[in-house]
Amino acid sequence: MVIGAGIVFFYAGLGGMKGITYTQVAQYCVMAFAYTIPAVFIAIALTENFIPQLGFIGDYKADGGAEPFLDKLNGINEGLGFTKYTDGSLSTIDMFCITAALMCGTAGLPHVIVRFFTVKNVKAVRVSACWTLAFIAVIYLTAPAIGAFSRVNLIAKLNGTSYAESPQWFKDFEETGQMAWVDKNGDGVIQYSGPGKSESKKSGKAFEGKPKFDGEKRGASGERLLQNQVVTNNPNELYFGNDVMVMANPHMGGLPKWAIALLMAGCIAAALSTAAGLLLVLSTSISHDLMKKLVNPNLTDKEEVRWARIASFGSLLVAIYFGVNPPSEFVAKTVAFAFGLAASSFFPTLLLGIFSKRMNREGAIAGMVAGIGFTLAYIIYFQFGGGTKDQYWFGISPEGIGFVGMLVNFMVSGIVSLMTKEPPQEVKDLIDHVRYPDGEDSAPIDH
Repeated sequence: MVIGAGIVFFYAGLGGMKGITYTQVAQYCVMAFAYTIPAVFIAIALTENFIPQLGFIGDYKADGGAEPFLDKLNGINEGLGFTKYTDGSLSTIDMFCITAALMCGTAGLPHVIVRFFTVKNVKAVRVSACWTLAFIAVIYLTAPAIGAFSRVNLIAKLNGTSYAESPQWFKDFEETGQMAWVDKNGDGVIQYSGPGKSESKKSGKAFEGKPKFDGEKRGASGERLLQNQVVTNNPNELYFGNDVMVMANPHMGGLPKWAIALLMAGCIAAALSTAAGLLLVLSTSISHDLMKKLVNPNLTDKEEVRWARIASFGSLLVAIYFGVNPPSEFVAKTVAFAFGLAASSFFPTLLLGIFSKRMNREGAIAGMVAGIGFTLAYIIYFQFGGGTKDQYWFGISPEGIGFVGMLVNFMVSGIVSLMTKEPPQEVKDLIDHVRYPDGEDSAPIDH
């Protein structure tokens, strides 16, 4: 964590926007290849189709037969006490809100918006947006296939297998605490099942909490012994962290070592790329927008750069702390929170600022405060304040509440803008220029 932060601080501080732009291009190439190549290998192994998305909706052929892959996965899930994979685990309204928050949040992420400041003209912006969506689609459309493939592989490789004959990768991940096994019935065989097999029909946990190993003590089969309280109302004996599945997938698929190494490089590239973009936006916001424009307008360029580096260093310290102590056990959930906060704060202001001449400063500030305040309060209550799922507002989880916060932002922004004076004429002229630029190759406005 510290080494990664140091690398980001080094090339972001020296290279600035231009340096980060070129490194992010290289990092995306690594990330895209790292994400898709293992998926291709696994798709061939399971479905004999080298396109993961087509394999996902094709036939499962790993056992010599030919059965629709999704039917195979549904059958496995139901047999082990889980719901059908295609039924999902979220309500329709919650899934809609999460999807909308991710979509609108992407448009409101500061490190994404700032990318458009690096293009030459309006035509370049439009072309860049099209290519961006195409590259994003490569990653996003591969993710469902990887998730389904990993589930089938995990169950096929571990369920019903004795610990002594379990694959080496399982024991390697057990050493890291990302996987664990408790032999409830003493037969030495790994058993994996879901809530449907439990007495309460609600929980399929093998034990309470995350694995806490009892030193180096080993059980009768050679497994690492746990200090956790064992849950005895269900037969499930297997634990695995959700985040580790991406890394475990190529191991389960029997991929060559170079493919596994490529995936690890892709994970690091994704982290460094995002961190660098966010670091640049945060540091320049503090040094230019806060220190230069509000605190000390006479700040020299050298002093402004110094403040940017101080802000970068401070931001990295905070990032390191939350990297070591994440607010959620599941990284994807933490990312969803960030997108929800962006959707409830920046996105409505950007949209109204472009398409409404009546939008003013008071409305923008009030809307952002209301939207992000509502969303943040909801997340904190359910993530840290002891809130339970049965208390969700209309069944909407904290991951999707950013969409509701966005609607609150729109409503408050509109009301406050109508109750306060209109923006000056030069602002209206600027909006017209943004909508209808003088020409495709017109010079960019000074930001």
